[in-house]
Amino acid sequence: MPLSPNLRGALFMVVAMIGFTLNDSITKLSSESMNMAQVMLVRGMFATLMVGLLAWRSGALALPRSMLQPMVAVRVAAEAGGTVTFLIALTHLPIANVSAVGQALPLAVTMGAAMVFGDRVGWRRWLAIAVGFAGVLIIVRPGFQGFSIYSLLALANVTCCAVRDLATKLIPQAIPTLLVSTATTFAMTILGAALLIPMGGWTPMSVESTVLLALAAVLVLIGYQFVIMAMRVGDISFIAPFRYTSLLWAILLGFLIFGDVPDLLMVIGSAIIVGSGLYTLYRERTVGRRRIAAESTSPAMAPDGM
Repeated sequence: MPLSPNLRGALFMVVAMIGFTLNDSITKLSSESMNMAQVMLVRGMFATLMVGLLAWRSGALALPRSMLQPMVAVRVAAEAGGTVTFLIALTHLPIANVSAVGQALPLAVTMGAAMVFGDRVGWRRWLAIAVGFAGVLIIVRPGFQGFSIYSLLALANVTCCAVRDLATKLIPQAIPTLLVSTATTFAMTILGAALLIPMGGWTPMSVESTVLLALAAVLVLIGYQFVIMAMRVGDISFIAPFRYTSLLWAILLGFLIFGDVPDLLMVIGSAIIVGSGLYTLYRERTVGRRRIAAESTSPAMAPDGM
């Protein structure tokens, strides 16, 4: 019996999260043999080539001057900040911890939309946002034993990504998504090249490490494509919660590849963040207003190859 559109959309979202989390795992694994600037540069070259070809075939590159639109520049700058903070945090922290803090993004986007766009957010959602960020603090645990400065970089990544997502909503609809993605991946590649010497210079790469980074770029594109498919076939309010499956994959891959075992505080904090995010999605569906948290899973807000 064929699956319903919502179930197919949920399945596509799960596949997308697997793709993104596998990409993160390969990136973290690659950081053991080279610095993060080199990872950005090599993976970015593969991603730019593939995204650029897709954009060219779709005709999205017909108006390259659109890349100079101010909100595109803001988005690229925020993506750059998010990429650097994420990759450094990923190098020094368990992948599950970085993923768990990242789950607060829909809450940050909801808060930012209220502040920037004047979106009406009721007291229930404000309470959910506050509780969600309390969960982040439990994971970050500032001032306590087990605190790492790199946890703050994971939190900075959420801030940068929230700015990126809000800027995305202000980009004119006439500018193709693939054009924005091409501009972003190209900018991240250039940033990797610029940071290469300050971060330690070039490390000779084996065929295996090169193939792994090419695979990471492919996995991002697979994830991106499946997010688009998910958004097109089902109800966004039903599908969006399945983005949280990325945390499960991060915990599993962290254990299998790196031997990381989440501690109790990390599990509690993650549960609070996910619960708050799910409640926010529920309230958005109930009140029927702009679904900002749900839209943090939309194609325009998916990762751009970094």
